[in-house]
Amino acid sequence: MSTIFEKIINREIPAEILYEDSVCIAIRDVAPQAPTHALVIPKKPIPRIGEAQEDDVETIGRLLLVAAKVAHAERLDNGFRIVINNGDHGGETVPHLHVHVIGGRQMSWPPG
Repeated sequence: MSTIFEKIINREIPAEILYEDSVCIAIRDVAPQAPTHALVIPKKPIPRIGEAQEDDVETIGRLLLVAAKVAHAERLDNGFRIVINNGDHGGETVPHLHVHVIGGRQMSWPPG
C-alpha cells in the first residue's frame, strides 16, 4: 500500500511543491507547526531513518542539502530547525522518511 508521500510523488494527491529533483521533492506541510513548515521527501521509499542502509547515504545527504535550500528560498535567515522523526515515540506518523524544515518563529528547547 502506498503512503501519502508516494501518492504525492506520483501526483495522485495534490500538494504545494516547493522544490523537486530526481532524488526528492519538497512540499509545504498541510498541518504546519510554525509559519514555515516544509517536508523534504526522498522519491525512493525509505520507511524511516532507523532503517536506512549504507547505499542510502547520498539520498540522505541530498535531503539535508535540499532542506537548507528550501530554508534559504523561504527566507529563514534568522534560523530554522530540521527534524527527522523515527518510530511512534519519535512522533513519526507516515512510514516514509522525510525531513521537516521548520522556521519563521523562535524555536524553544527542549522541542517536545
